[in-house]
Amino acid sequence: MFRIHDDPFRRAQLAIAALFSSLGFQYATWAARLPAIKTHLDLTAAEVGLLLMATGIGAAAAFPLVAVLMRRWGSRRLALVAALGLALLLLVLAEAPNYPVALLIMAVDGALVACLNVAMNAQGAELEVTYERNAMSRLHATFSGGSLAAALLASGMNTVTSTVIVHFGVAAVLLVLLAAYARPGLLARERSADAAAAAAAPDAPDAPDAPKKTRAKWTLPAAMTLWMGAAMAFGTVTEGAMNDWSAIYLRDVAKASAELAPLGIAVVSGMMVLARLFADGWRSRWGDARIVRIGSALAGVGLAVALLTGGVVPALIGFACVGLGIAAVTPCVYVAAASQGSDALTLVATMGTVGLLAGPPVIGFIANASGLVWGMGAVAASAIVVSLCSTRIGWPAPHAATDPDPVDDPLTA
Repeated sequence: MFRIHDDPFRRAQLAIAALFSSLGFQYATWAARLPAIKTHLDLTAAEVGLLLMATGIGAAAAFPLVAVLMRRWGSRRLALVAALGLALLLLVLAEAPNYPVALLIMAVDGALVACLNVAMNAQGAELEVTYERNAMSRLHATFSGGSLAAALLASGMNTVTSTVIVHFGVAAVLLVLLAAYARPGLLARERSADAAAAAAAPDAPDAPDAPKKTRAKWTLPAAMTLWMGAAMAFGTVTEGAMNDWSAIYLRDVAKASAELAPLGIAVVSGMMVLARLFADGWRSRWGDARIVRIGSALAGVGLAVALLTGGVVPALIGFACVGLGIAAVTPCVYVAAASQGSDALTLVATMGTVGLLAGPPVIGFIANASGLVWGMGAVAASAIVVSLCSTRIGWPAPHAATDPDPVDDPLTA
């Protein structure tokens, strides 16, 4: 009989999955109560938009700090500190006395999100290297699971009380419990990503000293790191824009009913979760390069055909293509970036956060100027750009599948 505590890979996998779940849970918790926060602080729609933008600004500004902390603390310690900080921040946000303080809180939230995002993906990449088994896609699926759990909790809490501090207090306790569960199973003696990158080039001069030299000072990113960052940015633009604009497209352009319009988000999210549960096996069979190149091309072409055809059914099929095709992009790019060192991973993760937050407003500007069809066309173009960028990236060799017998997988059971 399979027992998790007897399998170090499973134990680490579940611990890292708890980090991914906590990030999705924390984000969805405060996002679900934005209307209440808006009322409490008496904000306009523009002020709410700036509040959301503050998170992205905080994440981008934190890039140098995250790079330093990754080198000094390592991913395990940084992940736990960031996870606990995000739990505490929910309580602080619930009691924000005014708008300027709320802006500062959200900027700090963005910085902590950047820390946890980099650290947990470093843990996931190290898990694959240590055990030579693919796991990153399923870990990213648990992020969506955490978001879903937070949405269900928010709905349930709203039926009990409208007080935000009570809701956020319960959520903070759950986040602390997730961090406590993750702590024993995280990879404590991880191999440095910088050392891994140096080991990949043993013929380089002074290879044994390379990790020390790369820690001494920050240097300009390599060209391949910039290609990874571009792939991540355009990939998250595609994800974020589909989440924010698919329902509006169905309602305003495809003329879907009020009951059908929300299916846009459901189709994209559902296909992404489903694809991520199986993507690690696909990565083992076909390799990350082919998965990203073909998947992002499928997303772009599928959406473009749907826009040209018009109608509700073609739109839903196109949205399904996006969810299926783009699902494995971020997990694969994170693994590739981690193989180049902690600075590369930090930069790529930061560009992904910027793309996720900046993408939807940019699509809105295009839609306002030329129409939503053109705006969604820009989303399709973003996916095609990811496919083109993938051809310039040096992808790690594929590992064995996460689980030859999916029935025993605790993440999918």
